[in-house]
Amino acid sequence: MMENAWLIPLFPLLSFIILLLFGKQLKERSAYLGILLSLISFVFSVIVLFERFVEPTYKAEGTWLTIGDLQLTAGFEVNQLNALMLVIVSLVSFLVHTYSKGYMHGDERIPVFYAYLGLFTFAMLGLVLSPNLLQTYIFWELVGLGSFLLIGFYFYKESAKQAAKKAFIMTRIGDVGLLIGMILLFWQTGSFEYDEIFAAVEEGAVSATMITLTAILIFIGAVGKSGQFPLHTWLPDAMEGPTPVSALIHAATMVAAGVYLVAALFPLFTASETALMTVAIIGAFTAIFAASIGLVQTDIKRVLAYSTVSQLGYMMLALGSAGYVAGVFHLMTHAFFKALLFLAAGSVIHAVHTQDIEKMGGLWKKLRLTGPLFLVGTLAISGVPLFSGFFSKDEILISAWSHGNTVLFLLAVIAAFFTAFYMFRLFFMVFAGEARSKMKDVHESPAVMTAPMILLGILAIVAGYVNTPWFGTFLGDWLVEGNEALGHGHTEGPVWIMVVATAVSLLGIFLAWLMYGKRSLSRSWISGKVPLAYNVLYNKYYIDEFYQMTFVYGARAVSLFLRFIEVFFVEGIIKVITGFVQALGKAGSKLQSGQVQTYGTIAFVGLAVLMVIFAFTGGYL
Repeated sequence: MMENAWLIPLFPLLSFIILLLFGKQLKERSAYLGILLSLISFVFSVIVLFERFVEPTYKAEGTWLTIGDLQLTAGFEVNQLNALMLVIVSLVSFLVHTYSKGYMHGDERIPVFYAYLGLFTFAMLGLVLSPNLLQTYIFWELVGLGSFLLIGFYFYKESAKQAAKKAFIMTRIGDVGLLIGMILLFWQTGSFEYDEIFAAVEEGAVSATMITLTAILIFIGAVGKSGQFPLHTWLPDAMEGPTPVSALIHAATMVAAGVYLVAALFPLFTASETALMTVAIIGAFTAIFAASIGLVQTDIKRVLAYSTVSQLGYMMLALGSAGYVAGVFHLMTHAFFKALLFLAAGSVIHAVHTQDIEKMGGLWKKLRLTGPLFLVGTLAISGVPLFSGFFSKDEILISAWSHGNTVLFLLAVIAAFFTAFYMFRLFFMVFAGEARSKMKDVHESPAVMTAPMILLGILAIVAGYVNTPWFGTFLGDWLVEGNEALGHGHTEGPVWIMVVATAVSLLGIFLAWLMYGKRSLSRSWISGKVPLAYNVLYNKYYIDEFYQMTFVYGARAVSLFLRFIEVFFVEGIIKVITGFVQALGKAGSKLQSGQVQTYGTIAFVGLAVLMVIFAFTGGYL
């Protein structure tokens, strides 16, 4: 099956093409087509993963373009990293396809929705299988297109249009860095192939300065895609898309693409300590920065969105701390519990028809499946022992500590406390106590929505155990097999790190329970005692306003100035020149009357004048 892995992305592409052509005829039956084809991709991905456990890396390429002596290739590659990613992406996509059957029921544009899901899934799977930077970049941009279409699905809403445009533009800013870095690498190595780039770096064919520059430029592309500071502002606004889209984009697919890119090019980053430190610093800062914003948000999907930004920061911190396995491991566990949380949030919204958690409460008794499943996801992301997030978060903290990033380690610990607090704040406000507004006809979601959530709930519990010694080996041992540049499969750390991480998580949960569960502490003590800090957090540090005042208004000011120059100077000069030419043309046209008699008279007079001049000059003219 590894030899035919190129078929995996084609099934969702086929779904996109069929629904584009015949979606109007299929109507709601479009869902069955999308579900079936995404399931086939998942089954094939699982087979490829199991084959990769026993077979070596498989790579197949053919000549795509020939330019002089240069040959550009296209093909696919199956290694440990992308075999794992194939399963993650195809599984989450399949579950989102299934869940959407219930969530989008009754929507007139459901064929379009499933077509967009197919296009997005095709692009992400194609990105994962790409064996070189050029092919990666092509699918990278296709992923951006797919996300633009899905985020702006409700195009008749102004907020959705703005969010889609914002996501497209913000990620394009990062993509410029990726493009420049890719071109510089090609200039230095003469190839876009990952293997040849790594070989050139290892052999010293690329200077240390150029390695650092190209790695940081590529990381800028990852910053845009994975919503890292300062290009993070598009990601919370992407909540304007349907909730299944939020699960697909914010769990294992688009936002994970940046983390995947850094992991895929990890040997390049390890060749530059400066590049690694840059990744680690941005990741750690983003983790605590986004977590602090999540403390006070009141939109259920935006809380989860800032949680995603923070968790992606954790992954970047791990990779920047030379923790390749820790970053990839957390990418996997996060995919499951974050997809679960978003789908459970969609189930809540489907039941109460609002996203404002201030209007919720008391849903534990009414949503008998959604409540416990949301709790499982919340426990996992909070790093509570025996849940998947506990294992992957500890790997990240150990990597940061072992690499000597003490300050970044402390930031990650504080972010862990924030995460546990705001996630259980969310849980208690939604499910505990009594309803804070009138809710009519609140009922559990249909089985087509709860079944994917149940499967994700199971994975959110057990997925962490694959990187424990309980099964005789670590997932990390397999991930780094045959490549010394990726580091160790598992990093041992002091026991106190696990104790501290667990303690701060439980402390965050306990504080959230006191404030929002038991309500023995005032929930308004932050806004009451330090209203300035509360307003700063609630308004997301005013980053959007800063961008509006500087870049947006600055761009408008520059455009207005250039418009002024064009209208009053460039066009003015052109008008003067054209006026002069027109006047000259009109004057010349008067000499051309078209009358033969006039031409004859002028010729005769001219001849007479010449003869007179000739006579007076004595023939010397």
